[in-house]
This record gives sequence, C-alpha cells and structure tokens, in this order.
Amino acid sequence: MPFNDVHRAHSIRRVAAHRQRRCRSRSRVTTTRRPRARRDRVETDPDVDVVCSRAQRNIEIGRVALCNLKADKRYGKLLVIVDIIDQNRVLVDAPGVKRDVISLRRVAITDLKVDIERACDGAALEAAMKSADVAGKWAASAWGKKIARQDARANLTDFERFKVAVARTKRSALVKKALAA
Repeated sequence: MPFNDVHRAHSIRRVAAHRQRRCRSRSRVTTTRRPRARRDRVETDPDVDVVCSRAQRNIEIGRVALCNLKADKRYGKLLVIVDIIDQNRVLVDAPGVKRDVISLRRVAITDLKVDIERACDGAALEAAMKSADVAGKWAASAWGKKIARQDARANLTDFERFKVAVARTKRSALVKKALAA
C-alpha cells in the first residue's frame, strides 16, 4: 500500500475520532448506536404465550396522568388525557384544572383509565372520573400512598418533627432491649 493511502486513511480515522470527542463534549451524539435489548422480552417456544409482568401504560384518551414537573402550576395533580395532539403533546383536563396542552415530558402516565369520548366536555369528564372512582383508586395505590406520605412529612411543624424523632428514639431503645434479652 502506498504511503499516501495509509496516511490518508489514518488522518480520516483521526478526524472522525476528533469529531466524536467534540460532539460528546457538547452532549450530542452523532454516531449511531445499536439499541439496547429490551429486558421484558423473553425468548421461548412460539406456541407459548408469555405475559410481561410490567403494566402497559399506553398514552391514550382517558388515561390518567400525574403532573410531575415542580415548576408547573399543576404539579402533583391527576390529569386526564382528553386528546392527543402529536407524539409529544396532549390535551389534558381535570376537575379544578384548566384544560390545556401539556408536554408528555411533564406528566407521568398511571395505570388508571377513565372511559370518555375524545375531546369531551368538563361535565362529562367529571362524571366519568366520579364513576371510575379515580381519586379512591389513586389513594389506594402504592404510588398515591407514597406521595401522600411525602406530603404529610413535608408539612410537619418543627414540634411535630421533634415528636417523631423522640418516638423513633424510644422505639429504637425498645428494639435494642428486646434483642439483648
């Protein structure tokens, strides 16, 4: 192989490596990567049906979502998807919340679903939410309990936090005493 071809191939590789490093430093990836293997797929006999334990949370009309962006005024509220605008935005509504377009990045999709028509009015949505008992199901779910527990703990006064600390100390002493005996 002539010197010029070797030199040219080496310089092309060097330039490509430099571009990748430069793009990585800008937190932008230009090279194509192989997609990761999904962990919920199981290779089995084709005659056997395999059901994944992970719940399917599809973005669909009537799906209940939780607003999870702290900067948003709807933070912590349950919203119902009324219409799908495009792959990144949906129209949401809920009792006490103004109907608005929201990015899917700002919401977390739940397992709850309400049976409604596309772009239904507020009264029909409220009736459907009451009939589906969305608030009760949410309060009974592990996710809802966790958020309620976090809110209750965040709203404690200084004296209530002190009482909790004293109770934990007493409980710890009783456990140590029982284990020592």
